[in-house]
Amino acid sequence: MKIALVHDQLNEFGGAERVLLALSEMWPEAPIYTAYYKKGSPAWERFKHNDIRPSWVQSIPGFATRLASPLRFLAPDIWNSFDFTGYDVIVGSSSWYITKGFAKKGKAMEICYCHTPPRWLYGYPTSVEWQKHMLVRWYGRVIGFFMRHYDFAAAQRVDCFIANSVETKKRIQKFYRRDAIVIYPPIELSESGIMNHESRNNNKKNYYLFVSRPVGSKGLELAIEAAKRTGFHLKIVGSTGNNMKNIEFLGYVSDEALTGLYAGARGFLALATNEDFGMTPVEAMSAGTPVIGFRGGGYTESVIDGKTGILFDDYSVAGLVAAVKKFEKIKKDWSKDCIAQAKKFSKNRFQKEVKKFVEEKYATHS
Repeated sequence: MKIALVHDQLNEFGGAERVLLALSEMWPEAPIYTAYYKKGSPAWERFKHNDIRPSWVQSIPGFATRLASPLRFLAPDIWNSFDFTGYDVIVGSSSWYITKGFAKKGKAMEICYCHTPPRWLYGYPTSVEWQKHMLVRWYGRVIGFFMRHYDFAAAQRVDCFIANSVETKKRIQKFYRRDAIVIYPPIELSESGIMNHESRNNNKKNYYLFVSRPVGSKGLELAIEAAKRTGFHLKIVGSTGNNMKNIEFLGYVSDEALTGLYAGARGFLALATNEDFGMTPVEAMSAGTPVIGFRGGGYTESVIDGKTGILFDDYSVAGLVAAVKKFEKIKKDWSKDCIAQAKKFSKNRFQKEVKKFVEEKYATHS
């Protein structure tokens, strides 16, 4: 099979990019088509040695840094400009940029690994509230109306959908009227894979950890306000800000440093609402660290309430504070159950399941 990989864009390095990394390891000769990349960014550093093929917008000055979001209506022209007629299989990694339904693919089979239907199109909270100003809000509504029609039409041109969670599978059914198979994303930070720690309790330090993308909070403000109110020590990875007495902003850190932060944390805070899947809680559990998370979205598929962490229902500062207090009253070794749960989401498992699915579907398609 001659395979092409397609991904939204290469800028930040988050869960979707870890999926792309696992796919590129499976098919190292496959080129990576993308709308654009930002040189020097975390994602660029991870993939710069791959055969990266950006679209025509890469040549527009400032597109990768400030124009991609306001000019998102260019997505149809971007993806329809690529010629995939020489490939047997197209594997798309799709999230907010409508990366699917390619017009020029000839007889190639298209498989879409869907992280989520674009949240901004269907009323879900996004990492950045880009419609907070009135003019931008009206502009977004007009663009969104047309883009929802395009997104639905593009979804009908996909041969097979893979959803990253049951939550995303439900959204694919709801918005696209399409079925999907669920293959959970790969969770791996260290080169040796899921860390087989015997017990991490003796190595725990007195801090809670929160991880987010640099551009968005996903509950960041909630975590900060709870830390201010109770005084617990909070370390924040991914975002920058002014450090306070009990709150540290660490910005972007390497996987090695992040592994150590996971392993040393007393607990991990997972605070997104309607999360598609949420890879960071599983990363924390792989280090033997329990999760305090909001009971919603994909968190309910990975965190076992009372066994690998605490799930709470009241999405407020008071609700999070109450969950932290409840967590601190539980005196037990969480690590064994956390690590066992995390192993269910290993990268090796992901690659085997995806490879089997692609080969079986291609045999039928051919």
